[in-house]
Amino acid sequence: MPKTTKAKKKVAKTKTKVVSKPKKVAAKAPIKISKTYQPKDTEKYMCEKHKVFFRIKLNEWKKELVKANNEALYNGSMDDNSISADIVDQASSYTDKNVEMKAINRQIKLISEIDKALMRIREDTYGFCLDTAEPIGLKRLMARPVAKYTIAAQEKHEKDEKVHADD
Repeated sequence: MPKTTKAKKKVAKTKTKVVSKPKKVAAKAPIKISKTYQPKDTEKYMCEKHKVFFRIKLNEWKKELVKANNEALYNGSMDDNSISADIVDQASSYTDKNVEMKAINRQIKLISEIDKALMRIREDTYGFCLDTAEPIGLKRLMARPVAKYTIAAQEKHEKDEKVHADD
């Protein structure tokens, strides 16, 4: 019998560690909004509904710009009239292409601004002025979803740019 008690003691000393399973964190269900939803001043500013609304609006705007750019680039490459014998036609074609490329470049910059706005939505800073951290306001964001500043801060930036441009 003494052998069995020693065996039991050994078993008791070599207990296995119980590893607890990681706790599952409840993921938030994605907020769904109707296609006709419009943000309201009565709702909490930049609540989840507002963020979803602006994310959708920005993504749709970006898709439209990319599509328009692709079409302009494709159609522009197809309309190559610069081989014309008439120098006036060549100059006109060059001017048209130049204007078209400037428009495409503006749209590319706007796509970059849209990407930055989408990043601000992910970082929970969207809708707040980058200078003052005050709310930009729903009306301004509806008119210009890529707005980074309140109207007062934007006017100050534009004034500063004008002053420095004159130097």
